[in-house]
Amino acid sequence: MSSLARRLRSAVLLLTPLLAAGPAGAEHAEPAVPLPAAPAPAAASITTVARSPMEQEAQGLLALGAKLTERADYAAAEIAYRQILDHRGFTADDQTKALLGLARMYRRQGTYIKATAIYERFLKDQPEHELTPDVMLDLGRTLRAMGAHKLAISRFYSVINSTLKLNSEGFAHYQQLARTAQFEIAETHYEAGNFAEAGKFFLRLKLLDLAPADRARAHFKAACAQQLDGDAETAVTTLRSFLEQWPEDENTPEARYLLATLLRQLNRPQEALATTLALLQAEQARTGSDARRWAYWQRRTGNQLANEFFQTGDTLSALTIYQGLAVLAPEPAWRLPVVYQIALCHERLHQASDAREAYRSICEAVRPAEGAPPAGPQLTELARMAEWRLTQLDWREQTDRRLNHYFDTTTGRVTTPPPPTAHDADGSAPAASAAL
Repeated sequence: MSSLARRLRSAVLLLTPLLAAGPAGAEHAEPAVPLPAAPAPAAASITTVARSPMEQEAQGLLALGAKLTERADYAAAEIAYRQILDHRGFTADDQTKALLGLARMYRRQGTYIKATAIYERFLKDQPEHELTPDVMLDLGRTLRAMGAHKLAISRFYSVINSTLKLNSEGFAHYQQLARTAQFEIAETHYEAGNFAEAGKFFLRLKLLDLAPADRARAHFKAACAQQLDGDAETAVTTLRSFLEQWPEDENTPEARYLLATLLRQLNRPQEALATTLALLQAEQARTGSDARRWAYWQRRTGNQLANEFFQTGDTLSALTIYQGLAVLAPEPAWRLPVVYQIALCHERLHQASDAREAYRSICEAVRPAEGAPPAGPQLTELARMAEWRLTQLDWREQTDRRLNHYFDTTTGRVTTPPPPTAHDADGSAPAASAAL
């Protein structure tokens, strides 16, 4: 036994009371192979069943391996699991849990071939084990990660078929596994690029008795599959249905982005504009990742649609969106480039005074105050461009003034030319007539 393994084993014996509550990571969406937690003692019980030192060590090693896997300390996690697999004193049940824990660790590490080998070995050696459906589900996910989509779908169907053969004990868990397998089939079709099939599966899923979050996700993914399949009209309908049914879902901002983009592609600019403004004006009292997600899709949607409107000559719509973007965040790195675009729109709309005011605000914001550090190179360059645009506005205004003055002083005045002088045929001036 290596020195690291001996130290790990000693640590497990010391930490067993803390680790016996079970592995960490239960908050993850994808469930691990279930490892039963240590049972809580009954309140009325006076005596408890004492565990042997080997049982305590096994529970500690399993919990430690799971925690180390969640922390991405894969080398130490493998040592913890192999302490059980390489020692004959542990029970077969403990070794099975260690084997599946090791496979999960390989999956998290990205070592999919080793994980697949372990799962296949388990299914071959213990085809009737109660964990067989769980293992098939994890094997399908592993095969999908390797790009073997057909094999993955086959394994997911095996999960559904295996749950039909199991007894009624644990029915709720097996029913959940079957639903998860259907979701994984849809996801696999989606990843494989079979968007038509993926859309059909996702639409079926949203009709099942799933958790609200799962039904909302299936609804949204169905719209994404339809959009990627090129069926824009159907995707628009599905997205609108999703937004109406799940306005508070985490995918709502991205759904609004997709809807606005598709409406623009379908040459329905006013609907696209309304969708974009609705997203920009949405006030979200969220914090953390939700707030960041909303901010990301607000900025991406607004930028893309405003730029498209500007490039296609719909300057007024572009200006409306840029004005909505400018108030999303006060940071100069975000706000000042948007103000520059607003000024360009004012220029194009012949609103010189508004454009000049916007350019000047950029120059004033970038100009460092006394004792303050200078602005970064990007904002400095933006201020230089704004100054150049101000110079161009001044030049254009002076040129227009001179041209207007010129035309005001010359228009309508016609100079009468002198009468033509008569000439002889040879071009010489005619002689005076002789007096009669």
